[in-house]
Amino acid sequence: MKSCYVTELKDFISYKEGLELQKKAFDIVSSGKIDGILLLLQHSPVITIGKAGGRENLLISEKKLKELGIELYESTRGGNITYHGPGQLVAYPILNLNKFNIDAHLYLRKLEEVIIRTLQIYHIKAGRKAKYTGVWIDDAKIAAIGVALRRWITKHGFSFNISINKDHFALINPCGITKFGICSLEDFISDVYYDEILYNVKIQFEKTFHMELIDKANIEDLSDDY
Repeated sequence: MKSCYVTELKDFISYKEGLELQKKAFDIVSSGKIDGILLLLQHSPVITIGKAGGRENLLISEKKLKELGIELYESTRGGNITYHGPGQLVAYPILNLNKFNIDAHLYLRKLEEVIIRTLQIYHIKAGRKAKYTGVWIDDAKIAAIGVALRRWITKHGFSFNISINKDHFALINPCGITKFGICSLEDFISDVYYDEILYNVKIQFEKTFHMELIDKANIEDLSDDY
């Protein structure tokens, strides 16, 4: 069984800080000494634009965004425009796909499967939608996915809506899609506990990727070891 170190960030972090953490994790995984690192966190409010573009799907001015305290960032991930913020679990798996013997397409499907299996715990039926990456409940997206791949090592990952600010999502056409909406776990269950969701996502990561997750307090500990 493959192993993967997991680091949970307790404070809200900026998107730039998230990129810096991913770079550190990428460098460690690139050394070949470990199979992967999973970063789990919540971002402070930010709208990101992926490699597919999407600035035309930003529905307000950049000046207004700043007034609202929302960052705007152009990202190296795949996909269009999306929002990250408090109440949303962001997972950045930095995995060496060669060691897991999976290709990029299967990797995306496995990320979706992690969320689908997690929602099954709460008796919520979620699935995939043809032509649209991500996880859906009927016609509403509950998890967005955007990844990048370099030397078969992954970066970026998914965002899972738990108890999000929908007013912030209304500032964009999420993922460039106008005919479908977004939803949050709190729309379906009354008591939502972030730490519980985090625990269940970790369990489903282990099952879906056939890996063992090893808790590591912070990535600096790994930097010292590798």
